[in-house]
Amino acid sequence: MSEVLEDYALHEKLQRKGSLQQVGIIGCGSVGQEITRIVSRAGIDVIFIDVTDERVTEIFLSINQQLDEIIDRWGLTESEKRAILSRIKGTTDYNDIRNCNLIIETISSNKPGSSIELRKDVFRKIEDYVSVETVITSNISTLMISELASVLKHPERAVGLHFMVPPSTVKIVEVVKGLNTNQQSYEFVCRFANMIGKKVITVNESPGNISTRLIVTLINEACEALMEGVAQIESIDDTMKFGYGLKFGPFELADRIGLDKILKYMDNLYLEFGLQKFKASPIIKRLVRANNLGRKTGKGFYTYENEKKTGQNITSTEIR
Repeated sequence: MSEVLEDYALHEKLQRKGSLQQVGIIGCGSVGQEITRIVSRAGIDVIFIDVTDERVTEIFLSINQQLDEIIDRWGLTESEKRAILSRIKGTTDYNDIRNCNLIIETISSNKPGSSIELRKDVFRKIEDYVSVETVITSNISTLMISELASVLKHPERAVGLHFMVPPSTVKIVEVVKGLNTNQQSYEFVCRFANMIGKKVITVNESPGNISTRLIVTLINEACEALMEGVAQIESIDDTMKFGYGLKFGPFELADRIGLDKILKYMDNLYLEFGLQKFKASPIIKRLVRANNLGRKTGKGFYTYENEKKTGQNITSTEIR
């Protein structure tokens, strides 16, 4: 049977009202923008919130450019682009998310250390504006949804919803039930994920879920091999891509995610577990200190122009 929007209501009261009509996205950086595009392309209205009107304008320009690039690759038509943009609204006003049935918190912070307190503040603010039926999710992986939900009056509506990078091409999402998450909210998020074309991976709550715990240890071990002079960056990446079928090698993926994010993930996991495998490599720390964060800054393990890889930034002989 084909699914209809009414299937995505939380309960009978919402079903009578209509369906999943609007999704709110709080924080619209690179990941938030991709999620915005995915949701809108699935035919759902999206309202994103960011910090300033200038930032909202920048985000629209960025999304417009991303859609143009998809058109250039024959992945979209001009009429489809117009339809996608027509379903997106940007704002700085939390009043505009009052009618959203689902909220996805996807803020990013450049500050060192955990962003848990900042995200808790956002959760509190969201709950001040949305209805009691609205499901609130967070795109976290190394923090615990139960801890975020502890600040809510209705923690049963909070669910972890982790989109892997890049969200537009990765076919899965990790869905995490917190200690208080009710079955209705969990099922609602799973149905939403299916609606936007994602396969649900159900995860028992644990810092790092599956994806982050495994990928940061791979990246860390790749750094160790580089430091030992086993091979150069590109050779290590090629081994994992062509030898094991990975889409990106560990260094390429680190640059795509952002080395500042990788470092934050590893710091959070090391703080939680105290295991050496989660202690960030000195190479990662050195690159972050130099603001060589990957594709977004033009330098990471590789160098980039207009986010296109142009060469290696460092070699094993430079760090031994």
